[in-house]
Parts: sequence; structure tokens; C-alpha cells
Amino acid sequence: MTKVYFIVIIVSMFRRLIQGLTEIVYPKTCLSCKKKLSIEAKDIFVCPQCWVKIKKNLPPFCISCGRQLQKRWLSKNICPACQKKNLHFDRAFSPCAYDGVIKELIHKFKYGGKDRLGRHLSRLMTEFIKEYDLPMDFIDCIIPIPLHKTRLREREFNQAQILSRSVAEEFKKDMLVDAVERYRHTKTQTDLEIHERADNVKDSFRVTDSGAVKGKNVLLIDDVLTTGATSSEVASALKKAGANIVFVLTLAN
Repeated sequence: MTKVYFIVIIVSMFRRLIQGLTEIVYPKTCLSCKKKLSIEAKDIFVCPQCWVKIKKNLPPFCISCGRQLQKRWLSKNICPACQKKNLHFDRAFSPCAYDGVIKELIHKFKYGGKDRLGRHLSRLMTEFIKEYDLPMDFIDCIIPIPLHKTRLREREFNQAQILSRSVAEEFKKDMLVDAVERYRHTKTQTDLEIHERADNVKDSFRVTDSGAVKGKNVLLIDDVLTTGATSSEVASALKKAGANIVFVLTLAN
């Protein structure tokens, strides 16, 4: 027993030594302000000071896109931008406004190889669902917005799928990864003007398993909703395949 105990002590000391050297050579820093983080803070990528700076979406919400409504539009419950659109999803929700810290974090999540950041960010989505009592009991399944196979190879992961997995686990919902396919490779929406985005993604998605979505209430998940064009196209494909209600949840809008 004494020998085993001695080995355990040596291993523990060696582990702390490696951790200390790692912290010196490769210090863990906040992805936003670059402030040094404690190496013991596993799976933490943002310091508390930056985390509280994330701009939250606050009610009243537009009944279409989910953005905060200005006072002059309260009587209509819908923002002026959505009044001009024919969106195929029934309603969208987002916990954050796409600005400042969250915008920077999402960019690093998607393009900076920080896929592990997704589970950290998904907390904002699950907390929002609970805070505003979104109707998760009404939802039958969760579908992440799919990437085209070319872009998936480039990025090596689908950010929407990572966010979806956390929400599905939290609320014990089925996640259908292959029910919808993005079969047409399109330009990145961020490279286009707002008026070009709907045409860019038009007819880009198809349902591969109509039996899995027919008669179902679906929650689509993505990282950002800007014009709603991408989510609307997926919702259109789902409804043509027989889906019932289609809600959208994004990290920010």
C-alpha cells in the first residue's frame, strides 16, 4: 500500500508540474479580451468580465424573427423588416443580439477551430429556453441547419450540430442530423448583401427522410439568424415534406 501511495503522489506531482509548464508556455487566455485564465478552469474560454458583456435579447420580441421590438412597433408585435418578408418558419428565437463579444466568439467558434467553444455557448440557448419557458414539450425533434459537404470538409464540423446536441441532451429531444440535406453548394451568406441572400439559398435544401418529419413539430437550430433566408428555406423544405410547426432557435440575431 505504501508503494502504491508513493506512486500516486509522484504521478500527481508530475501532473501538476506539466500543468504548470503548460500554463507558462501556452497560457490559457480569454478568447475575447485575452486576459489570462486559470488552467484549472476546464472548458472555460471566456472570462467572467467578458461573459457578462454579452448583449442579451430582451422582450418584447418580434413574433417572427425574435429580435427585440422597439416601442413604436409594439402594437403590431412584428418588426418592420419581417412585415416585408414571407418567411416559412413559424417563429424564431435568439438569446443574444449579434454584436460585440458574442459576435467575436461566434466567429472564433466557426472559423477559428474553437469547436469546443460550442458547448460553452450553448448554455446561453438552454438558459434562454428555461427563462422564457419556450414550448419544448411541444417540440418533437431538433434539426441542425446542415452544411454542404464541401463546406463541412473545410470546417471539419457543423457548428449548428454542436449547438443542437447540447440543447437536445438538455431537453431530451431526438436530434435528426441526416433528415435534411444541403445539396446545392452556395456562396457564404456573410459575403452577400442582404437583398442577395434569399436567392443565394433558394432551393438549396431537401428532406431525405420525410417519414421522420411528417406531422412533427420541429426546432431548427443554427448559430446566427440575419435575414432568416437560410432558416426559411429549410423550413420550406420541411413543410413540403409534411412537417407541422417549424420553430427556429439561433444563438444570436
